[in-house]
This record gives sequence, structure tokens and C-alpha cells, in this order.
Amino acid sequence: MKAVRLHRQGGPEQLVYEDAPKPELGAGDALIRVHATGITPAELTYTETYTNCDGSARLPAIPGHEVAGVVESVADSVSDVSIGDAVYALTSFCRDGAAAEYVAVHAADLAPKPKTIDHMQAAAVPLSALTVWQAFFDYAQLAPGQRVLIHGAAGGVGSFAVQIARWHGAYVVGTASAENRDFLLRLGANEVIDYRHVPFEQAVREVDVVLDTIGGETRERSWQALKPTGILVSLPGPIPESEGPAHGKRGVFFIVQPNREQLGKIAALIDSGAIRPVIAETIPLAKARQAFERGVAGHTRGKLVLAVDKP
Repeated sequence: MKAVRLHRQGGPEQLVYEDAPKPELGAGDALIRVHATGITPAELTYTETYTNCDGSARLPAIPGHEVAGVVESVADSVSDVSIGDAVYALTSFCRDGAAAEYVAVHAADLAPKPKTIDHMQAAAVPLSALTVWQAFFDYAQLAPGQRVLIHGAAGGVGSFAVQIARWHGAYVVGTASAENRDFLLRLGANEVIDYRHVPFEQAVREVDVVLDTIGGETRERSWQALKPTGILVSLPGPIPESEGPAHGKRGVFFIVQPNREQLGKIAALIDSGAIRPVIAETIPLAKARQAFERGVAGHTRGKLVLAVDKP
């Protein structure tokens, strides 16, 4: 099969489009004929990208842990998905990903693809939407009527955060560049702050939840916008242990996990028209290096997706 592989740790320059062995199924696995996979540039820096689930090194490694495709075959022990099913999933980070013609996935992580969107759109959903779902409902306990500040609101994660928060009845404030203002208002944001010209911590106060997709100085300044009983959810990395207590406020960092049940709820929202994936660009698998380079550069509106050619 054709695949994009890393033979050493590094950035997009290490990605090679080449022939690779077709994955073998383990117990509980399904083999997916990949139609598309989403780009997460940061995964090239994850230890898990280069490490097997038992802790041993994995090189060469295949990135791309969001998949949309069709079940090609299943292990003998699998009964909850069938050959020919159209599915989507967030795959385990400690296994090879879906930047390839085929990927082996834990069948328990697979959910039916939303019916109203195609595979290219579906591949933009799992990591971003699950990250938002788990941040808001598992960690922040977001309630209707609360105020949410979303940094990087026009990105792959941010665009889902705006839609899901608004669907849940929250008041949504997003930070983004001026050219994304109308786009975010259409998605459901109540306010959009142009971070290039307005210090967001002066423009908004007393929010219940901060969803930080940026980190660094943005996270440090965000405590000023948070009410004393609120919570800051950091996505780029852990929060220094003393930072939250220094402001008398709570913060949390987490790593998104595959979750079939939550993907089912997200699919239902997509099919109802309540939310939708936003695609920045669809790029052929053979040009994965350029796609990751664009992702690393940042400032995309929505998600970059790799299209895998049919055999």
C-alpha cells in the first residue's frame, strides 16, 4: 500500500510518501480502507507518534490519527462492525495512523460516519470535535447560559468549539483575526475579539470557561478573563503547577481519547444540521509534506484533510 511515513523524529521534512506493508489485524481490530485523514501538525512532536503502546520504539511511523473510510475486514473476535460499513474514528496515538491506504483500528473506537457528509468532511471531525466535547462536558462541566472564551476560534478545534458551545446554550466569545469575524459570527459566536488589535483580557471578563488552543502568553493572560469559579482548559500542553493557584483559579490539561459513544452524539448533531466540519483544504496523500508544512505555519480556517486515492 502507499503510505506517508516518518523514518526519524522531526517535522514535516521527515515525511516520506512510499510503499509500506499493509497492516495486520490484532485481536479486536478492523482494517479500514482509508478515504481521508485529518491533519494534526502537532502530532509530529508527540512521543506517542513514535512509540508503541507497550513503550517500545516505532519507526518508521505513520501519522494521521483521524480516519474516515470503509471497513475492509475484521478480526474473528469483532462483531459490532461489519465489512462495508462507512465509519470514522479517532485512532490510538500509540499505533500507526491513517495517512495510508489502509489502517488497523480498534473496532471499539469506530463509529458510523455521519450520513449527511462525505468522507473528506468526516475526516475533519474526530480529533477536533472529541477534543471540544471532552473539554466542555468531561472537564469544564459547561452549562447552558455560561460564558465561554475560545482562543483560536477559527481553527479546526476552535470552529467546532464555537458551534458546540452555542448549541449547548452558552454565550460564546472567540478570539481570531479580523478577517475571520464574519465567519465566526455565522458559526454562532456572540462576540469576536480581534486579538491583533485588542487585548482580549481587557475586552472580556468574568467568563466561566476558557478553551485555550494557543498556549504560552495567551494562556497566562487568560486568567484575567476568568471568573473566580471558572476553569481554564489548556489544549497545547500542561499548565505550570503554580500558575492557576497564583490567580486563585482552576486549570486543567488533558489529552483527548477515542470515544465511540461521543462520536455517535457528534454525528447526530452533524446530521441534524446543528454543527458542521469546516475544511480549510483537501490535499492529496502524496503531498502530505506540504499539507503538514501548511498546518505547522498555522492560521488556517478550519481543518486540513488528506485525501487518499481509491485503488
